[in-house]
Amino acid sequence: MNDESRHRAPLWVALVAAAACGALMSVQSRINGELGRRLDDGFTAAAISFGTGLVLLAVALAISPRGRAGFGGVGRALRERTLSWWMLLGGLAGAFLVLSQGLTAALLGVALFTVAIVAGQTVSGLVIDLIGLGPGGRHPITGPRVVGASLALAAVTIAVSAQLTAGVEIWWVLMPLIAGLGTGWQQAVNGRVRVAASSALTSTFLNFVSGTVVLVIAAVVHVAVAGPPEAFPAEPWLYVGGALGCVFIAGTAVIVRRTGVLLLSLATIAGQLASALALDLLLPVPGRHVDAATTVGTLLAFIAVVVASGRPSFLRLGFRRGS
Repeated sequence: MNDESRHRAPLWVALVAAAACGALMSVQSRINGELGRRLDDGFTAAAISFGTGLVLLAVALAISPRGRAGFGGVGRALRERTLSWWMLLGGLAGAFLVLSQGLTAALLGVALFTVAIVAGQTVSGLVIDLIGLGPGGRHPITGPRVVGASLALAAVTIAVSAQLTAGVEIWWVLMPLIAGLGTGWQQAVNGRVRVAASSALTSTFLNFVSGTVVLVIAAVVHVAVAGPPEAFPAEPWLYVGGALGCVFIAGTAVIVRRTGVLLLSLATIAGQLASALALDLLLPVPGRHVDAATTVGTLLAFIAVVVASGRPSFLRLGFRRGS
């Protein structure tokens, strides 16, 4: 499937794919948070996550001629000034997100960690679409988009309200909130790089390069100050966060051109919350529980996607004209 046919894919397909990416993000949050807790070192956990992802992407590039050719497209776009150098630094926002997972996800529980990210994603998605930073150009502020964004913010307020009084330090919530703000920017610039490269593999690799560099430096500094972790856990599943991140970053880089940043953010939010609820129900964090407020917030997040799309008909089976 070529770039143009992907761009014209029905909106409902893109939104379902975005929700699936969001679900992967929640699983990654739980894995990286648990690794950070086991190591008692969120910095090292974040560096491991990004580093393993970078190794996997390097192997994929070695066997993908199209992925390697994508660097030529990025170089041309930089020379022609259709792509700015700072758009190659989306991985910095991803690095901060993964760091926040390692430092706060286990403390907050995946559900509360996820809803803290929601507010940042929603606000940044609305603003970035308005200024046209993403590859799909400008998306003006409309009534449905504002209502959808407001519903998402209401979902955050409702979901978080019952848990903020349960001994949660405010900075634990602020860190993923800021990470959510950066996620919207990351999705926009990664989408621009993917268009220039004509390859999601190339854009994802560049994203992981900048993120890995920053996180390795941070981990080295932290180890120099606090000392290395006493032992590394033996369970293999604790080290797959980087692989999940590869899928999430590549997927959103493709989808954002079709949806814009706001709709992408809202759909991934819905997927995150649904997955987070499932994880907290099936694999609860000690001392945390899922309450009715978090469940209501999740339902509101899905309603927000429908409203913000401005075309609820995409839920019906009449897709023949596309969306």
